[in-house]
Amino acid sequence: MTTLKGARERRVRTGGVELCVAELGDPARPTVVLVHGYPDSKEVWSEVAVRLAEQCGFHVVLYDVRGHGRSTAPKPLRGGFTLAKLTDDFLAIVDAVSPDRPVHLVGHDWGSVQAWEFVTVKRTEGRIASFTSMSGPSLDHFGHWINARVKRPTPRRVGQLLGQGAKSWYVYLLHTPVLPELAWRGPLGKRWPKILERMEKVPGDAYPTPSLATDAAHGAWLYRDNVRSRLLRPRADAYAHAPVQLITPLGDAFLSEKLYDELERWAPQLTRRTLPAKHWIPRSRPDQLTSWINEFVTQVEGGRPEPTRPAGRYADRFGGQLALVTGAGSGIGRATAFAFAEAGARVVAVDRDAESARRTAELSRLLGAPAAWAETVDVSDEQAMEKLADKVAAEYGVVDVLVNNAGIGLSGSFFATTSDDWRKVLDVNLWGVIHGCRLFGGQMAERGQGGHIVNIASAAAYQPSKALPAYSTSKAAVLMLTECLRAELAGQGIGVSAVCPGFVNTNITSTARFTGVDAEEERRRQKRTARLYGMRNYPPEKVASAILRAVADNTPLAPVTPEAHGAHFMSRFLPGVLRAIARVEPKV
Repeated sequence: MTTLKGARERRVRTGGVELCVAELGDPARPTVVLVHGYPDSKEVWSEVAVRLAEQCGFHVVLYDVRGHGRSTAPKPLRGGFTLAKLTDDFLAIVDAVSPDRPVHLVGHDWGSVQAWEFVTVKRTEGRIASFTSMSGPSLDHFGHWINARVKRPTPRRVGQLLGQGAKSWYVYLLHTPVLPELAWRGPLGKRWPKILERMEKVPGDAYPTPSLATDAAHGAWLYRDNVRSRLLRPRADAYAHAPVQLITPLGDAFLSEKLYDELERWAPQLTRRTLPAKHWIPRSRPDQLTSWINEFVTQVEGGRPEPTRPAGRYADRFGGQLALVTGAGSGIGRATAFAFAEAGARVVAVDRDAESARRTAELSRLLGAPAAWAETVDVSDEQAMEKLADKVAAEYGVVDVLVNNAGIGLSGSFFATTSDDWRKVLDVNLWGVIHGCRLFGGQMAERGQGGHIVNIASAAAYQPSKALPAYSTSKAAVLMLTECLRAELAGQGIGVSAVCPGFVNTNITSTARFTGVDAEEERRRQKRTARLYGMRNYPPEKVASAILRAVADNTPLAPVTPEAHGAHFMSRFLPGVLRAIARVEPKV
């Protein structure tokens, strides 16, 4: 029996083989067909399949490719795994599970290589409603990609060709006689779960391998029967006749993302997605894949043959993800929420001012967020933050990107700063970040599907100032916390970044407190500071762009404004100059 809980199993006979097919969900609903890669079986899809059926309500079909899992192998093996015969298998399954409606096709690795054939040949036209591809190019497209670089070489193109050639080392080995079969039936087959555990950062037992040695030996013929012939003689008419969603893991050890540079030529109805993950994303990122497949299929079923997507620069990276931003009621926080919304992320806008948070969420939806919610909380209140984390996880899901932005300003000499002043600053600027990292970061780590934490520090974190001892100390602590947490979470695929702005035109300047002066003098200094920052006029939208870029690039430390870059340079190479500047008496 299949290990997929609640699955119905059937056998489909075609072309001299018997295919093992599993189904989940209501057959009256749209059908999603999942095709596995090498050396996997259909079980590699179990996490995604269950989610698509139970959470999204689809009729989900997955099958063992001929010669894999519980499907039988052709005899003889040579010539039994051609793309034409794999297409015969696919059509036989579709006729059995969805005879009256086209299906939505999803492929990973060699499942995607096959599926590109399915979606570009004439005889499947009308049987495929959409195709989601991950970690597997069309061999025809790959052949044309190689030819373009051989016939019209440039340094960049030659570098791409050599880079992919190095990544494809295993393809050459799989073409050798007998050696792959011996390796899989020997030490490689025994060690494969542990190898995957080290490569993919998920438990090795997440990859069921009861027939691994046999499956892998059979699967070598996928390469031998197809790769060489197609790369040498790629089809000129390999155009997709259905909308395509391309999901590219940026850490794929086997395929360069440059392989897909000219894909719009072959798939004019193309939606691109990227995510920071390695090759086996059906196991390492099932939640994100489920979200993107659900969104894509729903759009196509809704009558939009060319799925729309946000036009933001990072739409392929953050579309459908859940971003939570604290201090989102104004300034950098609001601009960041809007930037994620424009990139197609779902947004949770958190602020202690309920009306400001509500307004940010409302505008985020207008800017392109599929969904946006407002939550009211004081980040310094540990119990309130714990309740928020529980609510967000239960109602919206585990956060993919956390931006700890909430902060307050405080100016005044060390001896004019009271203990209460210190507590207020540290409670918000440091403890608020600690609470966010511990609670939402802990949920990311427990989920085991990666994520990213951004802590908004400041140029004051590495630039000493006699006027900002409490504020600078709080931000320096945030910077060090970020570095420590980045080291701890690196092995779990969770990035952590510190973003350090300088003078940014936000309302923190008009609300910052000044110690050691009376109320009238404090108001005067607030107005003066707000006026100076307004004259500087560095917009929070630029900081928001830097935040998204830091997440996309997994940047450890990101100074933003010119003065922040300058101070960071001096802190590393001219610390004495920076200390001398700190001794200058500030104008008040």
